[in-house]
Amino acid sequence: MLILIAEDDELILKTIEYKLVKEGHEVILTRNGKDAIETLKTREVDLAITDIMMPFASGIEILSAIKTMGKQIPVIMLSSMGQEEVVLNAFDLGAADFIVKPFSPNELILRIKRFSQK
Repeated sequence: MLILIAEDDELILKTIEYKLVKEGHEVILTRNGKDAIETLKTREVDLAITDIMMPFASGIEILSAIKTMGKQIPVIMLSSMGQEEVVLNAFDLGAADFIVKPFSPNELILRIKRFSQK
């Protein structure tokens, strides 16, 4: 799978990249929402993983851009904010999954496997 990762925390970004590459996935790394949206305009990805709180464009804005482009890409939202309102808003906009930070990279891999089998 080709997976877009949008995360501004360098340690989390590199941890996710390492784990996904080790599992055999290709990754595209973006460190802000604007770059993630620009990448989505030019690349066909199989899955997107995005933090909610991102510079220049939030994860919610990335999710909205995916829907506006008409792309059918599952999106896993990451956030250190576990507030019910944020989670519900992400799901209302079409998020496929939501993981609260901190999380286990192994848990992320298990959740990704659900989408690679579809």
